[in-house]
Amino acid sequence: MQESSRRKSSRRRDKDPFCVIHKVPSGDTPYVRAKHAQLVEKDLETSIVLFWKAINAGDRVDSALKDMAVVMKQLNRTEEAIEAIKSFRGLCSKQAQEPLDNVLIDLYKKCGRMDQQIDLLKQKLRLIYQGEAFNGKPTKTARSHGKKFQVSIKQETSRILGNLGWAYMQKSKFMAAEVVYKKAQMIDPDANKACNLAHCLIKQARNVEAHLVLNEVLQGKLPGSEDCQTQNRAQELMLELEPKWLPPPEKVTITGFDLEDDFINELEKLLNEWSPLRTKRLPIFEEISSYRNQLPS
Repeated sequence: MQESSRRKSSRRRDKDPFCVIHKVPSGDTPYVRAKHAQLVEKDLETSIVLFWKAINAGDRVDSALKDMAVVMKQLNRTEEAIEAIKSFRGLCSKQAQEPLDNVLIDLYKKCGRMDQQIDLLKQKLRLIYQGEAFNGKPTKTARSHGKKFQVSIKQETSRILGNLGWAYMQKSKFMAAEVVYKKAQMIDPDANKACNLAHCLIKQARNVEAHLVLNEVLQGKLPGSEDCQTQNRAQELMLELEPKWLPPPEKVTITGFDLEDDFINELEKLLNEWSPLRTKRLPIFEEISSYRNQLPS
């Protein structure tokens, strides 16, 4: 027993520098070989075969299924990745379900399955209300471009609403998109979502309102306004507005949107229950109850 502990300790101390540099796990299991094929050899097809072997062998199934789906997406095998997650997520832990949902949302987005993407985003909002997001914790550790950072429930809610707005935009449900983008901005405003909101307003011929939103971005009043791509997009949208610069119409007719059948009513009900002490000045999240202490004030 002591000898086994010493061997494990020695392996930790003497971890292969190659594995550290290439950010691959050490060992010779199917999952390790799959990550080596993916990240070192850049042989994505072989990595998928090895990820399948890892799943079948019960070797780090949580990571193997998620990583395999990501590789399949890179190879434009999107539908196959979706079916793999649906078929084998039952083998994964409870903690793995949220990351798998995030991968599924990206897959639905890539292959144009907007209805499924919308349904899953709404499901994630319900999990937040029920206190089940982040496995009940107030924050989670996320990773982007190799760097780790903390994400709060508040930030995650705004992000999900932003993605929901984008999905509605793809279905030309501009009024629905406007509603969720505005809610996202009330929770955690940023310049990128402001540009998307302005686009929604332009599509509804509400040019004066769009102009005001874009001005906030161009004047640097919102987080992320300094980003060059966001600034360029705001300028492009402003140029698009110029030939349409007319007083707002008295009535705008929106096609392809049924308020009764849309998620907006359900979202309003959800947020009303979540924050019963809302005021007219700040319609959502301005006063959150101590519901599992998930949303910091």
